[in-house]
Amino acid sequence: MNSYVERISVQYRNFSQGADPLIDSWTLMQTPTPILSITGLYLVFVLWIGPRWMEHRKPFELKRMLIAYNAAQVIVSTGFCLAPFFTGLFSKYMSMSCGEPATDSSKELQLTVWNGAWMYLLLKIVELFDTVFFVLRKKQNQVSFLHVYHHTIMVLFTWFYLKYIPGTQAAFIGVLNSFVHIVMYTYYLIAALGPQYQKYLWWKRYMTTLQLLQFGIMLCYFVLINSMQCHVPRALTYFFVSNITIFLFLFINFYRKAYRKRSASVKND
Repeated sequence: MNSYVERISVQYRNFSQGADPLIDSWTLMQTPTPILSITGLYLVFVLWIGPRWMEHRKPFELKRMLIAYNAAQVIVSTGFCLAPFFTGLFSKYMSMSCGEPATDSSKELQLTVWNGAWMYLLLKIVELFDTVFFVLRKKQNQVSFLHVYHHTIMVLFTWFYLKYIPGTQAAFIGVLNSFVHIVMYTYYLIAALGPQYQKYLWWKRYMTTLQLLQFGIMLCYFVLINSMQCHVPRALTYFFVSNITIFLFLFINFYRKAYRKRSASVKND
């Protein structure tokens, strides 16, 4: 029994050794325990404790909080989209080059990407409140498998990427996702302003189309950087491609149920 526990302990310590000691020293990055605890608490609350606690309570309005939250998300996501223009990352992508010899400037860029990825991880954790707000407002019908899976996986996979396979190539994925989130949280911001603004929300279908397009671009991007022999770790490629494919399938299924069936019912009427 003691030897088994010791073996598990050794495996856990090995699992805790990431790509770089600097990243390992950052908050939440030393071991998987904090991030697993956060996602675990999130799942327990939104799937069990929250709905049971709200069962005999009136829904919270949270109007002001939602307006502030969504506005902050738009601002932060805009910051992530603009960051490549001020850090040199954009020029690196425009040159379509990869695998250059390490220089002081490239090391500085790498550290910038690492810091950006860590802040992006914090943003993904904050975005878990999307679901918490649904539960507190008794919008349990919006706590779908797609929604919960997407938020949970984004936290875990951002941590996994930063911990074990950080690189400048994958930064494009975060920037693209941030652009989509500008559109998405702008929609949520307008919706939070009140019923009188519902007439400005006719473009929800196009927002979902943009999300689908995002996953298509991501798949093409990984094909491109692999064809350029950018020496992207195979684990990173499998990691993103598999999950992008899952997200694409789930969003296509959501699109089909939400819009095609709705269009068919309108025609029948």
